[in-house]
Amino acid sequence: MAPRHVLQLMQMMFVLVQKLFADRADLAAENLALRQQLAILNRKSQRPRLNDFDRAFWAAMKDQFESWAGALIIVKPATVVRWHRDAFRRHWTKKSAHPPGRPGISKDLRDLIVKMATANPTWGSPRVHGELLKLGIEVSDRTVARYMPTRPKPAPSQAWRTFLQNHMSQLVAVDFFTVPTVNFRILFAFVVLSLDRRKVVHFNVTQHPTAQWTAQQIVEAFPYDTAPKYLMRDRDGAYGDYFVRRVAGMGIKEVKSAPRSPWQNPYVERVIGSIRRDCLDHLVVLNEWHLCRILRSYCDYYHGSRTHLSLNKDCPEPRPVYPPEMGNVVELPEVGGLHHRYERRAAA
Repeated sequence: MAPRHVLQLMQMMFVLVQKLFADRADLAAENLALRQQLAILNRKSQRPRLNDFDRAFWAAMKDQFESWAGALIIVKPATVVRWHRDAFRRHWTKKSAHPPGRPGISKDLRDLIVKMATANPTWGSPRVHGELLKLGIEVSDRTVARYMPTRPKPAPSQAWRTFLQNHMSQLVAVDFFTVPTVNFRILFAFVVLSLDRRKVVHFNVTQHPTAQWTAQQIVEAFPYDTAPKYLMRDRDGAYGDYFVRRVAGMGIKEVKSAPRSPWQNPYVERVIGSIRRDCLDHLVVLNEWHLCRILRSYCDYYHGSRTHLSLNKDCPEPRPVYPPEMGNVVELPEVGGLHHRYERRAAA
């Protein structure tokens, strides 16, 4: 007799001795008979194939039956331990699995993003994202960019910082830009920008910018004791001696950029670029009065509705946030319909 069979026989005899002293003698005898038949099958037959139910059964018996190893004949106890560990690993792998990536957004929100981008062709994803934040819709900027409709990319613009952030409240920047009219005349628009909140403090239009006229604009922009400490400008001829004396008399220190270096006065240059891209590039100016009216309308939109990256997606004049419970999203045209403001209002 093979050593393995002798070992099995000794195990069965040991179990029999234990059962003889137990109260359930019949049950012990029946178990002994079943074990003897399994031993015969194990000697005479090939190893049987086990399915998932069999593996789960013995994995459960391992935890519930202390002498499970002695009752196991078909497979080795180490195999059952491996089954149990594999089942444990699959259980927690399945339980901890989740779909990759960010959660999706609703179709209504996707349609609103497309609607805003279509109605405002010059807007990028940061502008649309700023409007959504003002509507109380919490969504990431990258998600908005993913659902923006495809269109030609505008030329990149650069922004430069030349002064420390704590100087912004005492800094203003001024500059001229030209605008052609319908009869091919050239108008000069003058802009005074406060760098603290990117607010256009003053603007005006003229055909002949002189030092006297430019100095008067500074006086009108800062009446009484509201003059800033520093004024940034370029070396244009319109800032003549009269302008220099008037500004110095107001207690303002001039900061001049290097010749032919507009990037050294980046904030006002960016505002002028926004005025052109958002407004003037889409209109034909008739005369001075018409240009003043357009700039006044755009400044109202620029201050109260247009969100700014540098202001954490807010406006120079802070806009309130409209949470979803305030009602449906409504579209308000501004600057003659070139741009729109989005708010929430309850249905009438």
